[in-house]
Amino acid sequence: MKKIIGKVTPEEKQEIQSLFERRNGLNELARILTADNAELYEKLVRDMGETGTRFQNWWDRMAAKYQWESSDGGNWEINFDTCEIYLVTK
Repeated sequence: MKKIIGKVTPEEKQEIQSLFERRNGLNELARILTADNAELYEKLVRDMGETGTRFQNWWDRMAAKYQWESSDGGNWEINFDTCEIYLVTK
């Protein structure tokens, strides 16, 4: 089930969209990169960790700012076209 629980500003949306796209790109790179190139592999792992942390920090900041409803086992999603935030539950 999806329920609209809020909205963010276009600037806030742009921040999470950039992190979302970066995270997806790094995940794709991780699928094709091997540990043969240790330096590049370590950079990728570090970048994935930093991006994941920044991604989660954004959700934590926005949830605190806007006091979004939450649910055990649920997660939030954003519609990048409308800036709307959804609570997704089973």
